Order: sequence, then structure tokens, then C-alpha cells
Amino acid sequence: MLRTGAEVLLDGQVAELRGRRLGVLCNPSSLVRSRTPPWRRSHLVDALLEQGCDVVRLYGPEHGLWSTAQDLIAVEGGEDPVFGREVTTLYGRSFDTLTLQPEALDGIDTLIFDVQDVGSRYYTYFATLCMALDSCARRGVQVVVLDRPNPLGGETIEGGYLPEKYRSFVGWLDLPQRHGLTIGEIARLYTAEAGLDVALKVVQCDAWDPANYLDEQDFGPAGSCWYAPSPNMPTVQTAVVYPGGCLIEGTRLSEGRGTTRPFELVGAPYLDARRYAAAIERRQVPGLVVRPMRYEPTFQKFSGLVCGGVAVEVSDRRQFAAVRAGLALIDAAMELAPEHFQWRTEVYEFVSDRLAIDLLMGGTHAREVLEARGTLDQATCDFADAERQFARRARPHLLYRRRGGLWAGA
Repeated sequence: MLRTGAEVLLDGQVAELRGRRLGVLCNPSSLVRSRTPPWRRSHLVDALLEQGCDVVRLYGPEHGLWSTAQDLIAVEGGEDPVFGREVTTLYGRSFDTLTLQPEALDGIDTLIFDVQDVGSRYYTYFATLCMALDSCARRGVQVVVLDRPNPLGGETIEGGYLPEKYRSFVGWLDLPQRHGLTIGEIARLYTAEAGLDVALKVVQCDAWDPANYLDEQDFGPAGSCWYAPSPNMPTVQTAVVYPGGCLIEGTRLSEGRGTTRPFELVGAPYLDARRYAAAIERRQVPGLVVRPMRYEPTFQKFSGLVCGGVAVEVSDRRQFAAVRAGLALIDAAMELAPEHFQWRTEVYEFVSDRLAIDLLMGGTHAREVLEARGTLDQATCDFADAERQFARRARPHLLYRRRGGLWAGA
């Protein structure tokens, strides 16, 4: 039965934390399951307090401690009414707020990190962890990462390089868009490559199988450890399409925010749903199927307007090329409505001098290929080399044995 790092900690290692002053970086995904009936799920903070730990302060990543804020919305700190602890926000109104400031670590001996990641380079929680590691190294604060499974499994890698010029909050490390690592493995990789002198402990998951997606794991009678880690990441299936679906954020197409199927609906009022679906199917992306759809977002892009578009579905997860699928969705819209299609140009994750699509793709190449009406093969020509190099680079930092994919030959 799969147990998360938080559950492993509470089952036998929590005594190491008693007597230490703890800060906890968490959100609603920081759940632990009981091991005996009646089966219930509790928040990590409650579980630590019940075990006699001294939780001094809480830290909230993007979307806030309770994931109540939508994307790009600043979150305020203050006292949390549920836990009665002071909360430091790590997603405020300026780039500086993303970093743990020295005073926010006053009185803290150990920082605990327990937030569900979704296995994609754009998802910002691992960036928050890396910056927290930097801050804790400077202050001599121990960091304990409670590992959680990568919901996409750990064997498939897909995506390109991320040059330093395109580093941002949605691309904090040079990882492929789908990287195959857990949050604990990223912490190990970053600490080693940055040369940080920090007391890092990763509490590993027990019985996680990297060959399987999260909803294919053996959870036992306690049920799944998944809880939506952000407002627009409700299910594991959302995470499956997200490495490509997030690319739609770099355009003025709707990525389905404001609906019950974010990243699984893509469209715009000016698109003909049936023609759009046919154009995407012609691109023959492995594992991708779409069907014509009309939907009306309740907020964000095209709020209150009916969009013609597609429902994005996956016929074969083992073959699904998520990043390529996202590019295909964009390319088809550019082909059908060149007079309407636009890239997103406003400030994106505190960056104003580069296009959002270039930040997400790690450069201008893919955008320029699509603008010149080139092929998806041309737009992704650097992927194979980047994936192989990343597998070799990340292999020393793995915590869980991979049996297939590029890892076998890394």
C-alpha cells in the first residue's frame, strides 16, 4: 500500500521533530490518511499538533494556504483562523514575496515542506521549495521534505531545455516540461547543483511505483492520497493533460479556466468546434483524441461568452505526448483563425519583457516555427536530446527505482 512521506514520518519518525520549532509550508493537499478504521484524512498540521509537535508558523505557496486564490492573484498573510498560527505568504504582489525573507524564519529550527506537485515544469510549488532551500541554507534552518508521488508516474520524460535567459517562476530549473521526478528528488537535484550547504532530509514515499500514474497505484482501504493542490487542478486527469494544456496560457485562447474542466477544454468564440477538432486530429498526436465542444467560462478569458472548441481526452496514457498535444492545439487555432489568434502579451508571473509562451517553452524556437507555419516535428526538434541529457543529469538524485523509459539507459 502506498504511503506518502508525511504518512511515513508520522508512522515512525515524528519523534525527531519533537522539541524543535517547526515552520510548515503546506496547502490543502497536505493530507495524511489514517491506518485503521474509520478511514479519515487529516491535515498534516493537525496531525503534527496531535503528535505533540511545536508548529510555530505556516507558509502558503501560490494560491495560498487554502488554495482559495486563482492564478496570478496575490495572497495576503496574517493569522489563519483554522490553525491559529501566523501565515507567511510566498505569493504576494511582487517578485520579492516569492522568497522566504530572513525574518520569516525567526524562531524556526526546521522547515517542513509538504505540497503535492503535478510533475510539470510550469507548476510553481517546486520553485517555492527551491527558493526556501536557499533561504534556509543562509539561516542554518533544517529542511524536511515530505515526498509525494509524481501523479504522472516517474518513467516518462517529455520536453526541451530551459536556458537561463528564460528562467522564471514557471520555469525555475532546467527540467523538461514533463520531468518524471518527485518533489523530493527535485530538492536533491537542486541542492546538489546549487552547492547549497543545507541540512536537507527527504522522507520518501513507501511503495510508490514510478511505472504507474497516481490513480493506478495501490492505495489500500484508506483511499487515494490526492487532493486538488490548486484551484484548477481538480483531478489526476487534469495533471495528465497539464504539461500541454498550460501552454494555452501563453495565448489568448481559453484553457478552460472558469469551467469544471480546466486544461481539458480549449477554445475561443471565433472557432468552429467541428473544424477545430478535425484540424487537431489531422496532427496525429500520440494518445490524443478530441471532440467538438461548446462551453461558457464563468471567469477569466471569454467570461460569459460561448466558446467553440474541443474537449481534450487521452486514449492511451502510455503513448500520450502531452507537450506536443498542447502545441497541436495552438497550431490548429493559428491555421483556422490567423486573423483572430494572438499570443498573450501582458505581464506573466512577474515577467514583462518576454512572451508567456516563450517562458513556458524555454525560448522562441517553437513559437517562431508555428508562426512560420512549420511542423510540430520542427517545433520540438530539441526534445529528444534534452530528454536524454536530463535523464543522465538527474539519475544520481533519484530516490525510487525506474525500470523503463530513458532512465534505463541514462
